[in-house]
Amino acid sequence: MSKLIAFRLPAVLLIVAAGLCAPAAAQVQPPTPLVDPQAPAAAAPTGAAPTQAPALAAVPVTDGSIQISWEVRNRFRLFREERDFREQVEALSGLTVLASEQALEGQSEGRGWARNVVNRLCIDLTGKINQPCTRDGVKESYLTPTEHPVTVRLTGAIPVGAVCAWTFDDGDGPRNSTQDCAEPINFRARYGKPTIATVDITAGPDAPLRVTTPIEVRDLLVAGLGDSIGSGEGNPDRAIALSDDGFCFKSYIGSSVPQFYRPSRAGFKGGRACEAPDTLANWQKHSALWFNAACHRSLYSYQTRTALALAVRHPHIAVTYLPLACSGATITDGLFGSQSARECFIPRPGAACPTSVPGQLGELRDALAAARKRQPSRNLDLVLLSIGANDINFSGLVADVIVDSPTERALFRRSGVIGSLADSRTALRQVLPQNFAKLRGALKGIVDDLSRVVFVTYADPALAGGQPCPGGAAGFDIHPSFNADPTRLAAVTSFVDNEFLPRLKDLAQCTGGVLCRDPQSERMSFVDAHQRAFADHGFCARAQTDPEFDRTCFSPTGDSFETDIVQAANSPMKCGYGASNYRAYLPRARWIRDANDSYFAAMTYPQGLSAAVQPADIHDATWGVVSAVYGGAVHPTAEGHAAMADAAVPAAEAVLQLDAGPDVVTRPLPPPQ
Repeated sequence: MSKLIAFRLPAVLLIVAAGLCAPAAAQVQPPTPLVDPQAPAAAAPTGAAPTQAPALAAVPVTDGSIQISWEVRNRFRLFREERDFREQVEALSGLTVLASEQALEGQSEGRGWARNVVNRLCIDLTGKINQPCTRDGVKESYLTPTEHPVTVRLTGAIPVGAVCAWTFDDGDGPRNSTQDCAEPINFRARYGKPTIATVDITAGPDAPLRVTTPIEVRDLLVAGLGDSIGSGEGNPDRAIALSDDGFCFKSYIGSSVPQFYRPSRAGFKGGRACEAPDTLANWQKHSALWFNAACHRSLYSYQTRTALALAVRHPHIAVTYLPLACSGATITDGLFGSQSARECFIPRPGAACPTSVPGQLGELRDALAAARKRQPSRNLDLVLLSIGANDINFSGLVADVIVDSPTERALFRRSGVIGSLADSRTALRQVLPQNFAKLRGALKGIVDDLSRVVFVTYADPALAGGQPCPGGAAGFDIHPSFNADPTRLAAVTSFVDNEFLPRLKDLAQCTGGVLCRDPQSERMSFVDAHQRAFADHGFCARAQTDPEFDRTCFSPTGDSFETDIVQAANSPMKCGYGASNYRAYLPRARWIRDANDSYFAAMTYPQGLSAAVQPADIHDATWGVVSAVYGGAVHPTAEGHAAMADAAVPAAEAVLQLDAGPDVVTRPLPPPQ
């Protein structure tokens, strides 16, 4: 642990220290008050003061044998507590984001590193920025910091037992401290102007050695925009806690299965049988916890992991991160205009449940305007963006693939839950290009150059071993109407690979006939390097290294759940294991959530849907279907998002003109079996 040093020394001690360790000129200005209010006072010297020797002129060190090293502490400013940032620093040391995620998953035994961090952020669970935000005991303006906590230490060929007389000067008078050279020193550096750090090193009778360096923190303002891929859908910060008992769902009239049981929510004491309904309010008390429930925003998202990795890899910067991506967003409804809330979060008893979410571009403009009132030069340094899938109704294509029962297909086709390839193809050719052109124009008014917009594209979620998944009920038997139809799956996979993804790249880069007024300044930075890795990790990928629960309880033939309703009411899993043994955050061959994962990780009770598909109660057959379609199925896992971050970080570093950062080691999972 770094030793915290105060500068508020008695004047007599400062005079003695200056006489011993620094030239007379260092005594001209008195020290300013303590800068870091978290730093305890330095211990006063014991024993009699030594006889003051004549001051010797300090000798500058010019050969680099001794250097001043510094880093910003807790430099991912979304985190209120440094312990959470240090955990990420230790996990990411020399590793990829993916390898660090896998390590953290093992350390948490599959419960996830974000489960406690989510309650220690500078943005609350409703999406409101805490102004000011108390970080490590110090109140700070989140959007417009005026100073940053910095740790400084001496490195190199330091003489044994040397004493260091430190001076920090940002132009408003020096701050001084004297201590053992082996100890680091903490102070708060003024933002927007350099602090000159000088240290005079005294060891024995020789003249002090002097080392000087400027310290200037670069604070990056990074925004995340987009849809469910940007928000982290499918990966709640604190996964749902499952009960080993069953919970009843009704089925539709005419179905061969009038009711069925699946695992319940742990802690729910209400009516579990279909004939014993209970209130939604009681059910919601036991929901998964999201960074932002209305948008299913998660700390596991690639956008958060990218911003966090930048902070970890570059010790001289701070990252002020503004996450705005929202599940369900389209360019029209989500970026420009408001959209329906994904799920209800009631911040306090009696509070109203928000039913809509403001447009992301408007929120971003408002945040920038507020920041510029305090700091006129404050600009947006980087935008992470993923958008377009909902504009072509990709969730409708997912529903078309996995909803197989004729009764449900007819009902959901009429209500718009199920889409068609023909409609998506039309939207891709006509609607998406027009909306993307409007988005490009809006972003030009927010950032000075669209290369600062890092567009991270989608990966095909239905590939394993480079080939399309074969389909079937495996991974989708959470609902009796589900079965990934092979023919429809193959058609959607072909559309995604050969039409949607190439067109999205053209739109972002002004290629393929996409007209941009000034392609040089209107091209976005485009990231698709992760697509190659995802080709081996689609929702059907399986491996012997998968968690034991998955291998034992999720049947490869699609019969994971007990069909006898008497038995299922008490023990819904056929494998004999309790559902509480499932762990959402363990390494798996699949980096895509299947429908079973979606239920076992989040069990989303969907809200904000049209009246035609809004569930009537907690046992309604509707929510069993739409909770999978809208609650994370066919979205990346935390590992998948980490792989996306590994692809996005180099592009972000290039845009920000940051050094490539430390070398990292890739630790891929074994190939699927």
